[in-house]
Amino acid sequence: MKLEKSFIPSVEPGARLEIVTARPQGEGPHPAVVFNHGSTGRGQNKSLYSRTVAPAVVANYFVERGWMALFPQRRGRGKSGGGYGEGLATDGSGYSCDVDIAVSGFERAAEDIDAVVSHLRSRSDVDQERLVIGGVSRGGILAIAYTGMRPNTFRGSINFNGGWLGRGCPSHEIVNPLLFERGARAGIPTLWLHGSYDQYYRIAHCRGNFDRFQSAGGQGKFVAAPMGHALMFKPALWSEHVDQYLQEMAE
Repeated sequence: MKLEKSFIPSVEPGARLEIVTARPQGEGPHPAVVFNHGSTGRGQNKSLYSRTVAPAVVANYFVERGWMALFPQRRGRGKSGGGYGEGLATDGSGYSCDVDIAVSGFERAAEDIDAVVSHLRSRSDVDQERLVIGGVSRGGILAIAYTGMRPNTFRGSINFNGGWLGRGCPSHEIVNPLLFERGARAGIPTLWLHGSYDQYYRIAHCRGNFDRFQSAGGQGKFVAAPMGHALMFKPALWSEHVDQYLQEMAE
């Protein structure tokens, strides 16, 4: 499998976004998944900001099934331009627990997905009728919420261990359900894959987020797997669920 790296414009003048693309064989057009990366832990180690994140396990899974997988690096991450501004505290201590700062950082991330969607729309090798958004951790909650913020863009959304703030911030009980609820109005099927032993998000909290999402009108399936925050790297625990999900969307 060959990975291609390219750059696209962002909403911020002069700040291009890096995208890593894994494509199946053939000219297409191919169904495509936009898979979003998570945070950098506590946000204190700036050396992690510049690491390009494109999990081979995810790329392989989708390419083997005829899907193109795109891994955008949001502003300030990987080789993307601009500063990293997803809810960092002003004193340099890492991610802020302040609700307003956290939500503002989330909305900045959503702007970067807007740029990715614009890029997708220009590609002749992408099946515009079969677009899915996914992600892990911060990318997972972004994948769910974005579909409701920009309805009629994606046909599905896959969330691995999603959440914006971890349980080290008491305000995670406010921020995470608030953001997940934004996705409810999309009216599309979603798949939530959570580790029962996640060190950042207790499984009861994750189920609560899902319940609030459903109560607001969201559609989806919740799966609790015997794993922690690294669930994404154990396809034996989730590939059957994602296979079924993709098949149901194609019907």
